[in-house]
Amino acid sequence: MVVTTMNVPSKQLIFVHPDELKFQFELERQSFCDLKVTNNTDQNVAFKVKTTSPKRYYVRPNTGVLHPWDSCVIRVTLQAQQEYPPDMQCKDKFLLQSTIVSPNSDVDDLPQDTFNKDSGRTIEECKLRVVYVSPNSTQGNAEDDSASKPGRGLNKQTLQRIKEERDAAVRQTQQLQQELEIWRRRSRQRKSNSGFSCKFSLFVAIIGIMLGILLKLSLSPPATA
Repeated sequence: MVVTTMNVPSKQLIFVHPDELKFQFELERQSFCDLKVTNNTDQNVAFKVKTTSPKRYYVRPNTGVLHPWDSCVIRVTLQAQQEYPPDMQCKDKFLLQSTIVSPNSDVDDLPQDTFNKDSGRTIEECKLRVVYVSPNSTQGNAEDDSASKPGRGLNKQTLQRIKEERDAAVRQTQQLQQELEIWRRRSRQRKSNSGFSCKFSLFVAIIGIMLGILLKLSLSPPATA
């Protein structure tokens, strides 16, 4: 398919945010950074992402076509690394190329020389640098099993609130245990008192019967021969 060269407007074709890629760097763990690219024109714009270290990063999508004023998110994933870079400095670079294409263009229909400057097409380029941040920093994103690691990704305020709620729950549990123990003691005491009362009543009844028999015997006349 032949694509005719179109006039490029004076303003930037694509707006990129953020203007640099920040990765939370930890050994043997992947990390990612999302780029939002927006078409600033009323024409279709094709884009392509390139990097100086293609084996280290995974970019999806790395090529696409944006409709007028449309936008999309590009996720750049840093593969798990086995060693730290010197002084946590990264020399990797990214390049986002963009150019105007015909209204009916689709990413699968783009010619191989779409982003080749020698084709006579006007190519706009946006350079992005890479920054590595430490795990303790709030910048950057890490892909891991955070759900299985309590406390990871939570700020100090959230951790403090969780600790206070946990302490309150422990205190309430202890109070309930104390009240339960008091109730058990009282219950045992009531049962003991109830048993004593029954025994005492039975004992008094037996004594009364014996006294009645003795009294009856003492008052009855002696038998005659």
